[in-house]
Amino acid sequence: MDEIDVEVSVGEGLVPAADAERIDAAVRHVLRAEGVAEAEISVALVGDGEITALNRQWLDHDWPTDVISFNLNGPGEPPLGDVYLGVEQAARQAAEVGADPGEELLRLAVHGTLHVLGYEHPEGEGRADSEMFRRQEALLREFLSGGAGA
Repeated sequence: MDEIDVEVSVGEGLVPAADAERIDAAVRHVLRAEGVAEAEISVALVGDGEITALNRQWLDHDWPTDVISFNLNGPGEPPLGDVYLGVEQAARQAAEVGADPGEELLRLAVHGTLHVLGYEHPEGEGRADSEMFRRQEALLREFLSGGAGA
């Protein structure tokens, strides 16, 4: 029996409950697609103030970002992690490229979950061509098309 626990928390007034349910489903889709049968992932949707504070505290960057992930499991343990999504930053990014803000949040949830699972990507040039980004976009397309039980 699968033991996957996903908890999505939303800062007041940030996104509709339906978006939180889709984020939960997207995280579960990633875990299933990656062959994970046991995991505990929390996803917090936060505003600019909170994501900036996290970015400053943990990454020494003093600006809002789109996603921060923490892989909390030890070697050989089931995935355990926290993912923080910067809702306002995601909306700005979506607007810059003419994308749907809800889809951008799903993309970031997939991205953060992959980080919890140990995926990494280079910074700067080559980032969008990395294995992680290719996997992220493939998983997002599968989820959005309703594939694999999404």
